[in-house]
Amino acid sequence: MRRAIIYALLLQTLFILSAPVYAQEEIKNYTVVFGDTYYGGKELLITREFSFDKRKGYIAVNPYSLETVTLPADRVALTPLRWKDVLSKFARTPYIKAIINARNQSVKIQDAGITHGFPREKGVTLTIDLCPSHKPLDRVIFTALIAEFKKSERPVPLALSVTGKFLATHSRDIEWLKDLERSGDLSLTWINHTYNHYFNPAVPLDSNFLLKPGTDIPFEILETELKMLRAGLMPSVFFRFPGLISDRKIVETVTNYGLIPVGSDAWLAKGQRATNGSIVLIHGNGNEPLGIKDFISLLRAERRNVLDKEWLMYDLRKSLADEFK
Repeated sequence: MRRAIIYALLLQTLFILSAPVYAQEEIKNYTVVFGDTYYGGKELLITREFSFDKRKGYIAVNPYSLETVTLPADRVALTPLRWKDVLSKFARTPYIKAIINARNQSVKIQDAGITHGFPREKGVTLTIDLCPSHKPLDRVIFTALIAEFKKSERPVPLALSVTGKFLATHSRDIEWLKDLERSGDLSLTWINHTYNHYFNPAVPLDSNFLLKPGTDIPFEILETELKMLRAGLMPSVFFRFPGLISDRKIVETVTNYGLIPVGSDAWLAKGQRATNGSIVLIHGNGNEPLGIKDFISLLRAERRNVLDKEWLMYDLRKSLADEFK
């Protein structure tokens, strides 16, 4: 009954949501569209269009805060833009500055994109990758974070890099995470980590992961976002390359979708140490217990600073918006 009421209200209003809830089969015609609009007194950049129950909706980003929302198409006036016009019109915003910065890092095959933030205080931005896995979500990292920060930082901001395959096979884990966000324990930013996350250990890096010849890039990007929406998640403007592997051409392709590649300078399971401002990478898909263990050890080492609010977790959106403002 409660689900039916929510669904009816959604059909009537198609209102703005930071975490949309749609019927599984209803969202269709999901595509890239760029346009300028104003809503709630703010200028927003529309990046995606979709249809829902014979109506049209948009996904838009605030180019200053990097936050994304869904918009009802019949409530806004869209001024269409080409991507090159977006780069020019919003050139001074954190959104485009971050994209240009990520493009400038694209000469490296490993770890292209934004890898470090510059917070004013001590702390890190934690990103948790949810690659395809037959194992359940490693929930201990989330409960440990909530326990450690309950007196100093609530909700705890996290960025989750999720694959379409993980969404398809871990619906209970996703609902558990959504419950933690609804309860005010977590604030989640959902990063596009591609749909399939192809990997073959016998293949060279320059032909592996997203660089595999013949990879359907539009599917890998857009189908993952569509899967997020259908799961009641809000796609962000961030993208993480599988394996952190890319080249200049694929970085340009991804950024042309309006996405900001995010790397890491502290992949804990590989022995990289976190420093203040690090974008930390661990895996929460049950396949990397060492990274989970290392981060919990880091939390314990900083416990006194956490309690004194001298060591914080940073929201990826705010951290990069502040860095590139």
